[in-house]
Amino acid sequence: MACIRKEIPLEASPESVWAAVRDVGALHERLVPGFVVDTRLEDGARVVTFGNGMVVRELIVDLDDAARRLAWSARGGRLTHHNASVQVFADGERRSRLVWIADLLPHELAGDIRAMIEQAGAAMKKALEGRAREG
Repeated sequence: MACIRKEIPLEASPESVWAAVRDVGALHERLVPGFVVDTRLEDGARVVTFGNGMVVRELIVDLDDAARRLAWSARGGRLTHHNASVQVFADGERRSRLVWIADLLPHELAGDIRAMIEQAGAAMKKALEGRAREG
């Protein structure tokens, strides 16, 4: 099993970062605009359309406000197993650190998923820090 771990330092308050992360139906508007172009909510899940045209159904496993942690599991495509989480940590009053962990099979897809996480991280940083500078 492949495990990908990405830490993203953000010049934005943990409260504002968590507010965007926990808004599970607004990925395309608040968290990773451009990388994700549409998000549609279903019972216990979201259907995510990526900028590259890929569509994935993600089951929402846990949304923990106290821990500022969201966990989900992707279904379909070439993945036989996928679960991921993001957790937001304070790094001072106006800074945050987002930790994204993804476990997946088959291992051969790790490079593709890692590249997607890198692209999403860049989109997230741009959106969240831009909003923090405006506000």
